[in-house]
Amino acid sequence: MKWVILVTAPDQLTAELWRELLQESGIPAMLQAGDAVSFLGVSAFPCRLLVPEERYAEAQGLLDELSASAPLEEEPEGQA
Repeated sequence: MKWVILVTAPDQLTAELWRELLQESGIPAMLQAGDAVSFLGVSAFPCRLLVPEERYAEAQGLLDELSASAPLEEEPEGQA
């Protein structure tokens, strides 16, 4: 199975959330840390999310749906 980079998440926690979403939908996924110190614990650096090449389009569609349905940040009260 050939693994390809689906997306680079801003940090490891985000990548792990996305990986869980994909895995719950039946798409295999794994993380590849973008730094050399990730063995020390959760990394605040970008982290790559990889999927099997043959599932790339399906995985991309799922993440696109997620980003389209994500709520926008609300304006603080008293500001418009």
